Parts: sequence; C-alpha cells; structure tokens
Amino acid sequence: MRKARLSSQPEDVLAFTSSLAADRWIFDANLAVDRAHVVMLTEEGIITLEISSLILSALDRIQDTGISALSQEEDIHAAIEARLIEMVGEDVGGRMHTGRSRNDEVATCIRVRLRDELLFMMRELIRLRQVLIMCAKEHIETLMPGFTHTQHAQPTTLAHHLLAHAGALERDFDRLSGAYTRTNQSPLGAAAFAGTGFPINRARTSRLLGFDGVIENSMDAVSARDFLIESVFASANLMTDLSRIASELILWSTSEFDFVTIDDRYASTSSIMPQKKNPDVAELVRGKAGSVIAAATGIFTITKALPQSYNRDLQEATPHLWSAVSDTLASIRMTAGMIDTMEVHRENLLRQATAGFAMATELADTLVRSCGISFRTAHQIVGTLARTGAQPSLAAIDEIGLSLTGKRMSDLGLDEHAISDALDPVASIRTRRSGGPAPDDVMRVTLVFEEKLQEDAALLDSRCERVEEAMELLQDTDRR
Repeated sequence: MRKARLSSQPEDVLAFTSSLAADRWIFDANLAVDRAHVVMLTEEGIITLEISSLILSALDRIQDTGISALSQEEDIHAAIEARLIEMVGEDVGGRMHTGRSRNDEVATCIRVRLRDELLFMMRELIRLRQVLIMCAKEHIETLMPGFTHTQHAQPTTLAHHLLAHAGALERDFDRLSGAYTRTNQSPLGAAAFAGTGFPINRARTSRLLGFDGVIENSMDAVSARDFLIESVFASANLMTDLSRIASELILWSTSEFDFVTIDDRYASTSSIMPQKKNPDVAELVRGKAGSVIAAATGIFTITKALPQSYNRDLQEATPHLWSAVSDTLASIRMTAGMIDTMEVHRENLLRQATAGFAMATELADTLVRSCGISFRTAHQIVGTLARTGAQPSLAAIDEIGLSLTGKRMSDLGLDEHAISDALDPVASIRTRRSGGPAPDDVMRVTLVFEEKLQEDAALLDSRCERVEEAMELLQDTDRR
C-alpha cells in the first residue's frame, strides 16, 4: 500500500508500528464493514456488479480461512486488502477502498466490535442482577450484622445487603447502556477526515451495519474516542462495584467471619498447606478491577492532548479497551457464579447480628419515643452505657440519665418491656421500612428492581434484534 510513496522500512520499524496483534479483535467486524461498503458502492454505481461480486466472494473466502491465513502486514485492514488483491488482482481488489480511508474504517470496526462487547456485558449483568435478587428473596429474614468502618453497626438482613449491590449494578447497567447509545453511531464515509468526493451513501452503510445513525461531522467521526473512554470508564465503575462484592466474599469466607462458604469451583488450594481453601476467583476479580482502572487511565492519558483529527497515538488506546472489556465480562460471570453457588451460614450470621452492642441505635430511638427527650440526649445516655460496659437495664439507664439530665428515664415513661423490645433485632428490623431491612419493605424493593430488570432486558433484546437483523440484511444483500 505504501510502496509508491515510501521506500522500504526495516523490520523493527514495521514491528513497532504494527497493530495486527490487537486487531485480531476486529477481524470479523472488518469484513462486515468491507461488505457494507462494497454493497453501497455497487448500489450507488461507483463500482460494477461484476467487480462487487468478485470482491464479496473473496471476502467470504478470507473469512472462512481465518485471520491466521493473512500475511503479516501493518494492520488487519492492510492484511485483508493485500489478501484480497492477491486473490482477485489489484484492478478488482484495489477498488474496495474507493471513497474511504483507514481512518474511518478502523473507527467503524472498533465501534462494531465494541457494540457487541457492550451487549454481551449488559446480558451478563442482567443475569448477575437476577442472581442477587433471587438470593435476596431467599434471605429476607436472614439476620446478619451491618457494618460501617468494618465495625458492627446495626443488624440488617442478608437480603437488604445483597439488594444494596443490586442497586449499584442497576446503575452500572444504565452507564453501559448510555455508552452503547453513543458507540452505536457510524463514522463510515468520513474518509481521512474531510469526507469524500464520491457520491457515497452513509445512511445506507449505517443501516447495513446496524448503527442507529451517523456521526455528522467527518472530522469528529474519525478522531473521536470519547465512546471508547466512556465504555472503559463504565467498565471501571462496574469493576469497582464487583471488587466490593469480591472483598466481602473473601472476608465472609474466612474462619473469623464464617458467614459463607465459596463453592469449590471458585476456589483453589495451597501447594504446601493441604487444609487451605483459597478464594482465588474473588481475589482475581478484585485484582482485575485494578487492571481495568489502569486501562481507563491509559486511554485518558493517550487521548488527552491530541489535536484534530486522526493521530496514530489512538492505535495505542484500543489494546487497553479490549483488555478492559475482556476482564470485565469475565468478572461479571465469575461473580454471578460465586453468589449463585455460595453456601450461607445462617446461624453464624444470626449470632453475629447483635454483637458489639449493635442494638444501641434502636435503644436510643426507644428513649426518644418513650421519654420524649432529644435524640442527642439519648445518644449520650446510650453512648455512656456502651463506654462503661454496663448491661442495658432500666436501672443502669436511670443512673446514667440522672447523672446527665437530672431525671430518671423510668420517670419519663421508659420500662423494662420497652428496653427488651429495643434489644430484639427482629423487632427492630421490622420497624425499618424506609428502604431498610424490614421484610415487607425488602419485598417492595425487590419488585421495583425486578420491574427495572425486565425493562432493561426488553431494551437489550430489542437492541440485539436490531443488530442481528442488520447483519442478516447485509448477508442477504451481499449474496444477491
């Protein structure tokens, strides 16, 4: 391709500039883009039907033999074109590139492949959310300790805890969905950056490839990588949420917590300590979160100061993209599998639910309700009780209340029965209905989450169907 303008380049320079290793990701996408472009050129009368048929047949054979049959060119686009010319001659094969540049071609290929990866990720994320909701339904009344600062705070339920993660993952879906919307726009036809003088039909190639529209400004079309940045940022955000789940599974499976047992399929053992069962999969999810965040940082750094329009620096961004989406997709699957198969130790969760005076807040609330005092006064009374280590009895509370306020709480309406209720975690949980762990409120939240899940699944199905229909149309048009 470069022989007319440039003299030969040494092998180390060719190796340095080659993107062929990373381009394996877009082999099929590249062939789809080539077909759509050739079909459009034929329909617009820019190339003849005879030439089109020869090119399209050769592209089919190239796909059948696979990427390994291609020569080692500068990139996948040059390798496909070189193989095409080798098969049908330059006078035929050389016409495929009419009216386009590698700049708009590569941008289109990346969007086609990334679009598919985003659809896969959203599908797996729907399954993970389903697993969390199903598991929550099974544990609506499974008491467990809630934590702040990794310290026992207040009792909650496992369902309430799991739904907190489901809520975060719901927002992650929305971020991926938004990234998909801005990814699924066609840059094809923008050529190098200034468009082309050939009478091409950009709307036609957009429809054939299943895009939702075209990027109107040709310079923006070839140089924009904000869709890539947004997709990797959404992946990094998602991986951060998965890392939080992984960290909890790691802690919960220790002997010290003993809340859950991770299934053997997601664990390993030690090479020297035969008793060990290590949560390796969860640890790798947590570790891969760092790799995806690093990929996002890498892409931001590569693209932060590039002048318009296309620059070769962008070649270095795509390997970060593929590693990020690959790690994220695998991590979603692994997390769903771990949660779906974990064994929950209900008795241990219940035993720990009230450890560390976890009912202190409920006791303070009871003082407010029973005695009519301010919450800050109640907070001081219960805080003093916790500091002294005294048992939360009416006598102990009266003594502290008298020293702090000059009044006995029993004189203001507090009795042993109210204290007993305040120290009962089940009774406490049933009062917490403002998005809290009360069973009826948890059921309400699961219904809200399930409704959103169904909406998201329907949206995803419609997007997948649109892409599949476009690919089928392209294939049918290709073979006419």
